[in-house]
Amino acid sequence: MDQTIVVTGGAGFIGSNFIFYLADRYPQDRIVCLDCLTYAGNLSTLRSVMDRPSFRFVKASITDREAVEKLFEEEKPDIVVNFAAESHVDRSIENPSVFLQTNILGTQVLMDACRKYGVRRFHQVSTDEVYGDLPLDRPDLFFTEQTPLHTSSPYSASKASADLLVLAYHRTYGLPVSISRCSNNYGPYQFPEKLIPLMIANALADKPLPVYGKGENVRDWLYVEDHCKAIDLIMRKGKTGEVYNIGGHNEMRNIDIVRLICKKLGKSEDLITYVTDRKGHDQRYAIDPAKIHRELGWLPETRFADGIERTIEWYLEHRDWWEEIVSGEYRNYYEKMYSNR
Repeated sequence: MDQTIVVTGGAGFIGSNFIFYLADRYPQDRIVCLDCLTYAGNLSTLRSVMDRPSFRFVKASITDREAVEKLFEEEKPDIVVNFAAESHVDRSIENPSVFLQTNILGTQVLMDACRKYGVRRFHQVSTDEVYGDLPLDRPDLFFTEQTPLHTSSPYSASKASADLLVLAYHRTYGLPVSISRCSNNYGPYQFPEKLIPLMIANALADKPLPVYGKGENVRDWLYVEDHCKAIDLIMRKGKTGEVYNIGGHNEMRNIDIVRLICKKLGKSEDLITYVTDRKGHDQRYAIDPAKIHRELGWLPETRFADGIERTIEWYLEHRDWWEEIVSGEYRNYYEKMYSNR
């Protein structure tokens, strides 16, 4: 059955990959991308789908109630998937207010429109960061859907607040919702302020590779296409009112990833520069994805060794995409974050 799917934040990293996944797997569906093109949104990313008759791009913020309702009135969407978010922890420490505005109030605006126009499913893309962190010396501990929310940054607090609001709209208004909380993603089109693309770009330019603290913080890594497959399953077959954790069982220390990138690119580890640790830096993230495997049959398909190889190759082959970014406004932000640390 043909459906209309609104993807917010679709010009960003995971959102754009999700649009490519949908366009390839469900060519009969109409896909509408709503994105206000902040620094992390890049319209050139969507070049391959822009001319498709079944695709539409709309430039607007999810906080703009009038624009959102106009879009819903025109498109009458069946499903809404909300990727739109301010998502970088360092930026949230510098300027918390924009995170609260976009991540909480923007989610409310979307859900109000979903109620008004009878959307069949609103899916909220959240993060494992809402759970806080786990100790490095307890590798037996994992985040489950029952783990209490325990946020560490304005970013994660804003995402946890949005999650609670989504569940409240389900209970109070009967809005058909679902939530996914995912571990760290990597892959094509990731904005080069995040660890893996930042290290690739800097290493290729023989620039310092800034690593927080001693680099011992552990993250669970998931290839972005595996994440897209999980969201697709949840929005079509997941139970309403439920939270699903999506994890890769690929735990690695930050410093080991940086060393691996140096090795793959033939660069010296002398480029690694340790900088003052981030405020409230979470030690370890680790997700137990047993629920989504049990209920929907999902498992990650991409081994980290394969995914990182594919990712590095993509950045080598698409230098024009990320070089344009690092030469612009991002450069000012980068200097502010990492100079004098």
